[in-house]
Order: sequence, then C-alpha cells, then structure tokens
Amino acid sequence: MKTIPAPLLCFVCLGWIAPSSKADGPRVTPVAPQPALVLPLQPFHYTGSVGRTVAESDPPQFPRPVQPPAGAPNVVLILIDDAGYGQFGTFGGQVPTPALDRVARNGLRFTRFHTTALCSPTRAALLTGRNHHSCGTGVITEAASGYEGYTGILGKDTGTFAEVLRQHGYATGWFGKNHNTPDWETSAAGPFDRWPSGLGFDHFYGFMGGDADQWHPTLFENHQLVQSRPQAGQILTKDLVDRAIAWLRQVRSIDAEKPYLLYMATGATHAPHHVHPEFVAPFKGQFDDGWDVYRERTLERQKRLGVVPPETKLTTRPKELPAWSSLSPEQKRLFARMMEVFAGFTAETDHEIGRLLDLVESMPDAENTLVFYLVGDNGASAEGGLVGLLNENSFFNGVPETLEDNLKAIDELGGPKHFNHFPAGWAHAMNTPFQWTKQIASHLGGVRNPLAVSWPARIKDHGGVRGQFHHVIDLAPTILDACGLPFPTLLNGVAQKPVEGVSMLYAFDDARAPGRRRSQYFEMLSNRGFYRDGWWAAARTGIPWDTTSSPIDPDSTTWELYHLDADFSQATDLAARHPQKLRALQDEWWAAASRSNVLPLDGRKAERLSAEWQGRPSPGRNRTTFTYYPGTLAVPAGSAPPVLNKSFTVTAEIDTDGDGPADGAIWSLGGSDGGFGLYVHHGCPVFVGNFLNRSHTRVTSPDPLPLGTVVLRAEFLYDGGGFGKGGRLSLSVDGQRTGEERMSQTHATTLGLGGTLDIGADTGTAVDPVYDPPFHYGGKIRRVTVELRP
Repeated sequence: MKTIPAPLLCFVCLGWIAPSSKADGPRVTPVAPQPALVLPLQPFHYTGSVGRTVAESDPPQFPRPVQPPAGAPNVVLILIDDAGYGQFGTFGGQVPTPALDRVARNGLRFTRFHTTALCSPTRAALLTGRNHHSCGTGVITEAASGYEGYTGILGKDTGTFAEVLRQHGYATGWFGKNHNTPDWETSAAGPFDRWPSGLGFDHFYGFMGGDADQWHPTLFENHQLVQSRPQAGQILTKDLVDRAIAWLRQVRSIDAEKPYLLYMATGATHAPHHVHPEFVAPFKGQFDDGWDVYRERTLERQKRLGVVPPETKLTTRPKELPAWSSLSPEQKRLFARMMEVFAGFTAETDHEIGRLLDLVESMPDAENTLVFYLVGDNGASAEGGLVGLLNENSFFNGVPETLEDNLKAIDELGGPKHFNHFPAGWAHAMNTPFQWTKQIASHLGGVRNPLAVSWPARIKDHGGVRGQFHHVIDLAPTILDACGLPFPTLLNGVAQKPVEGVSMLYAFDDARAPGRRRSQYFEMLSNRGFYRDGWWAAARTGIPWDTTSSPIDPDSTTWELYHLDADFSQATDLAARHPQKLRALQDEWWAAASRSNVLPLDGRKAERLSAEWQGRPSPGRNRTTFTYYPGTLAVPAGSAPPVLNKSFTVTAEIDTDGDGPADGAIWSLGGSDGGFGLYVHHGCPVFVGNFLNRSHTRVTSPDPLPLGTVVLRAEFLYDGGGFGKGGRLSLSVDGQRTGEERMSQTHATTLGLGGTLDIGADTGTAVDPVYDPPFHYGGKIRRVTVELRP
C-alpha cells in the first residue's frame, strides 16, 4: 500500500474556494482530492475575509463534496454462501453458471484463493482486511465464547473498507446476509453501531443471522423489520437482486457521477436448499452415478478449463464417508435427488446474479466497474451428515435424522416445508479435487474458493488465470488500492490495528508476477493449517457433521505436510520425508496464533451455540421475568428468554371483540425448525411445542374463548435430568385448566439460527404448520409475560 506524507492529512478531499474580489459570486475552485490517513476528514472552514455586511465580505464559499481520487472505480462484490471449488461450472462443476462465466470471460479466475472455513469469520476478514481472530470473529457470532479472538464483536479498531469508501463519497449498499453483528445486538433495541450502517453501508436490505428460510425470510431494511413479504412463491435471492437493482437505479438517477459499492451476499447456497422446481428439473438423473464418479468427471473438466494444473491428483475420499457403490438403492435414490435440488439451487442463484450483472453492465461507466464474484465464504457444507437433513437445526442440536424419515419427504425437497441439506458425500464432491469441507481449515476443501474478477478499464487479459496464493483478507486492500485510497491509521477517532491483507492488484496485470502473500495461518474449531512459500502444514481434529466434542490435546494431533507448488490438490502427505520443514511450519503456526488471538484452541460446537451456557451478553441475562407488549416482533434468540432445558410459563392478557374471538398468534418463539407458540385457531386457544419440525405437541382448549378480557396461561414443565429432555405442556383459560399433553423431547442447545420471538404475529416461518405466517392476531393484546423457572 502507498503511504501518504503527513503534510497531506489536513483539508484532504474537501477542496476550498480561492478568495476573489468582493464583486464575484460564489464559485468552486476544483482541488484534486488526496487520500487521507485520518478519517473523518478535517471540517471545512471559511478562508475568506468577513466584514460587517455581505457587501464588505469576500464571496461565500462552500465545501466541495467529498470525492475519491479521479478514476476510482465502482465496486460490485458478490459473495456466495457455502460453496465449493468444484460446484460452479466455471470452475469445472456440473452446474452451468453463465453469470460467473461472464465475469471470468471478461476478466480473471484466481485458482489459489482462500477463505477461513466458516461464515462470519470470512465475512469479517473480507470487510476489515484483518485475520478473523484479529477482529474478534474466530467463529460464528452465535458461538462466541468471550476470549479476545472469539467475542463475535468487530472492534472499532478494525474498521471496514466500506467505511473508507463511504467517507470518500461512495454510495454504499449491502444486500443479503450480514452475520457480523453480535447475536444479542440484532434486535430493534440495538445498539446499531455494529449493524451494516455502522460498518460503512448507507443502505442495507437483508437478514442478520447465519441463514434464512428462502421462502419465508425475516428481513430488515436498514434498522427496520420488513413486514411486507416478497411476492408469494418468490425465492429470497430474487428479492435481494430486485432490491439491489432498484437501489442502484435510484442512486444513478439522482447522481450519475457518484461512485458506488454494491455488496451482494446471498443466503444461497447455504442450507436450506430452497429452489423453484423449474431450476431443478434440468438436473433430473444427472447425479445417479454418485459422488465418486462426479469427482472424477469434475477433475477432468477442471483440467480442460485450466483451473487446476494438468498433473493434479484426485485426493482420496475420507474413510469417514461411504463409497457410493456401498449405498443401498434407497440411499442412492434419496441422495441423488438431494443433489438435484442443490444443483437447481446453485443454478437459480447464478441466474439471479446474472440479472444484477445485466444492470451493472448497462451503466454508462460499466468499463470502470470492478466486479468480484467470490464463490463461497468456505467450502461446501458437510453439516448434512451421512444421510442428509430435512432440518438443518437437527445438526445444531446434535440430533441425527434417519434415512426412513427423509425418504418420506423426497418429493417435497426444495419446497417450503423443510429446512433441507444434502449429505456430506455430496459436499465433499462439491469441493473437488480437495480433501474435506466447510469447518476444516486444515485442508483445502474447507478454505479454497473460486474467485472471478473483472474490470474492463484495467484488466486486459480476458479469460486469464491467476495462480498467486491469496486470502480473503487481501480483498479489502485490493479494493482500496484500486480506488487510490489507503486504510486510515485513525478512523472515527479510534487508532486502527494494522491491516494484515496485501493488495492483489499487481496480479491483474501480470500472470507471472511473484505472489505477494508468502504466508498465512488457518484455524477453525481447532483445525489448523499454515502456509509458507508453497508449503502447507495441516492438523485436522474434527469431523464436520459430528457435533460432539472431546477435549483438545494439541500435542497429540497428527500433522501432515504438503508441497502445494507441486501438489495443487493437497494429495500427497510429505510429513515423514521432511520432518524439519514440518516442524518449522508448526512453530510458525504457534507464533501466528499467539499474535492474532487464536488461542485458546476450542473445538466445541453445539454447546457453544447456547448463549446461556457461554455467558454471552443478552438483554435477558440474569432475568426470570419478561413482559412484552403488542407490536414486539422479530426479537432474535440472543435477546429472547432462554427457555431451553427449563420450565417456563407464558401468561397473555387479551381482549376478545364483540364479534367473537379472533384468530392469530399471540406469542411465538422460534420457527418451523423448532419452537413454542401460543395462538388462537378457530376461536380456540392452542399451546404448541415444535420439536425440529418432526413432531408438534398441541394442547387445544375444547371451547372457544369467552368475550371480553381473558387471561391465557401456557405452562411447560421440564422433566429435568439433562439437556434436551421432554416435559409437559398445559393450558389454562382464566385460571381453569383446559388440557395438557406430553412432549417427549426438546431442543438441547438452540431453536435455530433464525428463530425469533413475536407478540401478536409469527414472523418468518410458522412455529405450527396449521397456519400461515405472519398470522396476525385480530384481537387486542394487553401484555404477555414469560416467566422462567430453572
């Protein structure tokens, strides 16, 4: 990065008006803007002479609107969720991806680009240009543990490139997935300084958590809940692209010269794998040969496309995954269908991105627009386990699903009834030719992701391939380098941590240029890797679909060694041949871990999702009574009462109208993938417990509600004796018990990454499938009180 001499720190980018004769009117004297190492910029001060009257004063002066350096490009950043190297057709996958093809054909493909192996960490590193632990995001925000590298909080000392662009005159818009705001700060009560608006974006439309139901998402526009749903039957990605198109058109209609940053972070292709049937139909029968054959054919395609070297070897399937030939006919039928659905999901996602690119390319300044299309924040996800999932929340709660149950839903996959996920064998295949998957930062299947970049005004090697080793922390410096701007040393009054990324701009011009990233550490859930000058040391400790945890003994972990310059796919372990090289890389890993707040190592999974167990901050912490009023909607789990593994009561004071009791949700917590709810249906109150969408335990009053003021009391009496046990649901109306039912099992750790609490409605997905969300209550709610009884 270029450095700016200290004398340029004052009055940069503002410009000023040179004093002139008193007879002149106001005018602006253009001054070439200079990049600043301190933001915000110095305030404007009038430099003319002021007399007693206007007639005795110099002409008025106005501050020049803030602008970036001349020629700074527009920036479009597209980030796909949970996608592997061998998934998109542009990099050898079986799914045609013409939008990605277009970016690659007009620009470059980077074949040695890396992420962190998990969602929030990659996104934090992308925005800040620092390693994920350096900015407190060593794991997803819902699993923050409180150590410095794992708070889930992006510190003010790790500012984003978007904030720099915004303060230099860019319009900044973010569409889609956030997942970088602490879970306990995503409610309507804020604070909002770590929402996208506090991370450099003037406009946000999307979802706050780790995933979203594609058919029924809970969305926010800036700080407000979006209560009007997308068009019925519309997938989320289409809605996101529609909103992005509308935003960009509006920005350019108002100010045709204003540069823009458009960040499109789809929820796809993260579970749930939701897709319109017409995108699935073309793939029928295409995956019947299974994942082993898919990997072989994909590698052949990759070699033909030039995205892997000709000598690349296909890595061995992990022993923990079955061979396709060993599966039963029923397993093959289900798993092939799950892959067809996922392929359609991928195709539909790229199709929608193509619509966004159509608009970008139609703009008058399309030539000076820098587009990044990053396929994945980590490798494809194996969290679907060995038989796939109808409900991703089963994984988070450590509850296995069965082949028999999943087969029953084979014709419903991709639709709104399920939060489905494909089996781990297909995830491994999507990461061809590498080993392993998402979570496994020690191996390339978890961290090597395709990147295509286009910039017609700068990149002339159309369709070129770049093999320099780079990491997601390098994107922020690249963008600012392209814009002629440095990262500030002081941002919004806070001294900034050093940027750990390096610009990739040099590689845009020269395919043979020596790589400028010579080393990089990797760590996720105690899976470790270290790269130095073509060599990679790897230590895997976990299995992605296994939510159980054993204590980590870093001294007994087996390390592997790979020479990536000669072994692109990480196929040949050289640890026994080069023990000294391995030892040196291990030592470098520990040194980097110490510098970057990686320690202490922690391989726990499911239990870290419980805010209560981890002691994370929450508006409800140390409280046993919560009172809610009408209009309270979409309260995230991190701010809601922690009802799991304990008894609780819900008391609702309502008024029914003179025309009879109205239907609707009174209190709901969670969503279709699990939760509890109190609602009125056909005039009768119902208390429901939803266990992972497998069973719905309902207590229904036999009589309609009386007219007037009514007090409903729903009680859950937990069995105790451990986590995720059963309990008894009961319901009372005005003090009279109307029924009770037994719920045999409950969630142990979480109601899901997207479940919310609502009063007077059920936003997002429905806790109970007997009604359609948002199921607004038609009567009057005075208050709802939740009481916990640990």
